Amino acid sequence: MKPKVLIIACGAIALELNQLKKLNSWDHLTIQCLDAELHNTPKLIPGKIKEKLDTMSDDFSKVFVAYADCGTGGLLDALLEQYNVERLPGAHCYEFYSGTETFKQLHANEMGTFYLTDFLVRHFDRLVINGLGLDKYPELKQEYFRHYKKVVYLAQSTSEELIEKSKQCADFLELEHAVHHTGLGNFKKHVAASIEVNR
Repeated sequence: MKPKVLIIACGAIALELNQLKKLNSWDHLTIQCLDAELHNTPKLIPGKIKEKLDTMSDDFSKVFVAYADCGTGGLLDALLEQYNVERLPGAHCYEFYSGTETFKQLHANEMGTFYLTDFLVRHFDRLVINGLGLDKYPELKQEYFRHYKKVVYLAQSTSEELIEKSKQCADFLELEHAVHHTGLGNFKKHVAASIEVNR
């Protein structure tokens, strides 16, 4: 039996993590997710992860945090260093889904880009429209997105329904629309390497 591994993850990548767990028969993994809405208050992320680390069971041989920096400004790394725990590479999920080099290229092509993932497309109304208060104060849309020119949907799936919904998101923001298929290959590579025990 493989040593048990705990993954503390962002709720925004829960579906994809569980897909990888099932497809790769990673039965030794336990996945515990935090609320995806923490991305609207990233400074709270390290504290929530600390709560998980301080209360975790001794049954696990390894713990891995499935977050990038995610807007914590290095606070997450400072916390994880104390616990000798690794996290996903990069600044945010857009980078670990697409890969660092691809993301750099996308960013260089248009700095004023608003990125969407499968999760953000599905929950655009809740996390963007309601989360940013655009439902109550629609005039804020122009303020928040003044410097954006484009929406890029980083697609983990090939769902035509999500592609169409991403176009609607771009239309709502009055921005250009593009789709870049990332799949789960890069994400899988980093998770698989990080859940190895005794490496």
